[in-house]
Amino acid sequence: MAFRSHWLFVCLLMAACGQADAVSPEEQFAQASQPETQNATAQRADAPPTNKAGDQQTSDRKPPDDVQAAANGLVPLNPQKTVLLDAARKRVFLKATVVLREGVLEMFACLAGTKEHESVVAVETEAYVIHAALLAVGAEPGQPVQFDPEYRPPQGQPIDIFVNWQDTDGRPYRVPAQYWMRHTTRRYYVEPLDALPDGLTLPEDGELRYDEKRQQLIWFGPMNEQQLDRLRFLSENEEYRKTIQKFFDDSQTRQMEADFVFAGSSFFEEEDGTKFYLAESGNLICVANFSDAIIDVNVKSASSNEALMFEPYTERIPPLGTKLTIELVPRLEKDAK
Repeated sequence: MAFRSHWLFVCLLMAACGQADAVSPEEQFAQASQPETQNATAQRADAPPTNKAGDQQTSDRKPPDDVQAAANGLVPLNPQKTVLLDAARKRVFLKATVVLREGVLEMFACLAGTKEHESVVAVETEAYVIHAALLAVGAEPGQPVQFDPEYRPPQGQPIDIFVNWQDTDGRPYRVPAQYWMRHTTRRYYVEPLDALPDGLTLPEDGELRYDEKRQQLIWFGPMNEQQLDRLRFLSENEEYRKTIQKFFDDSQTRQMEADFVFAGSSFFEEEDGTKFYLAESGNLICVANFSDAIIDVNVKSASSNEALMFEPYTERIPPLGTKLTIELVPRLEKDAK
């Protein structure tokens, strides 16, 4: 998104911070119920539909999303009505879609049409709208990850992220975003080992490898209990056995534990003064550290393909195409007391 000025950004914040606090839920409902174009025959949003003769018809259709959102005290902040502000409860809601259930992850949520091949969900919006919404509910941006001259993890307001959806039977669910992700298991595990124990020769076609030049023992993928017992039985060397045990422990399925922070992305300014909000590249909620992320994990997480730390927790994620709502809840100081 190119910003020749901050006018749109400021106007959005004024609307979010000022109007959302000043307007009652009843007034919000009335405003949201108004048609976008003038129509003398338009009906009230809460009235049953009528036919051309004016007779009422029965209908089980739900109110339009914007009307329902206003009735719940939510204020849409973008034309797509996918970014909703809850000023009273200090949280932001994002309408999203499940786009990935298997693979490796660079982010939990991306902007639609950008990085769906490495993100669990996608949100149809512009990134700056989400940034503005977080500011409006009191979240303080920090600093994106720094790699030079030395690594510094992303910093900023902690953000609790929840996923809300319904299954095919209409049962509602609400879980932390971390519940949908786990540490990657389909990867190489490498541990230092000065030398193989005396008398131990590894089969060339086996799963366990030793790199003599780098003095490293290497394993790929999750190790099961049968493999653990078989490999430990090959030698009584204590260091070797500890390494095999570590491969087993590290390769087991583990839910993601890391927290998220409001890093805030950054701007790039052209020579003519035009500013670009870098998160418009798609990096919305990242699980691999990126310097343009709006929200990032607060731990070191490499973004190179061979070192990606997280993957979808496939068994816990509903089918592709499932519609859901992401809930962003800043951890404000008063909430901690």
